Amino acid sequence: MKMPGNLNMKSMMKQAEKMKVQMDKLQEEAGNKELEVTAGGGMITVTAKCKGEILKIDIEDEVINSGDKEMLQDLIQAAVNEALSKGKENVDSEISRAATALGIPPGFL
Repeated sequence: MKMPGNLNMKSMMKQAEKMKVQMDKLQEEAGNKELEVTAGGGMITVTAKCKGEILKIDIEDEVINSGDKEMLQDLIQAAVNEALSKGKENVDSEISRAATALGIPPGFL
């Protein structure tokens, strides 16, 4: 079907599908990137994938030996929340950059 201005609907649909596949692949790759976040001056270290999967939590012996359960819980919570937040920011940034490179207007996704 021909559209005004010599645009071919079938061709546009193929291009849109190709862009979707590229974006899905990019999103998967960005989500699988790992990041490391610390809390409490390095007492707690969380390693996570940008898509929100926590891979590892390291706790310094000093924190464990302190016997301060509430502080330990707060530090773990802060590190996990920071890892999740940074991961989401990283994925969003990668997707935005890729969308711009593909000619998709900012904010369209």
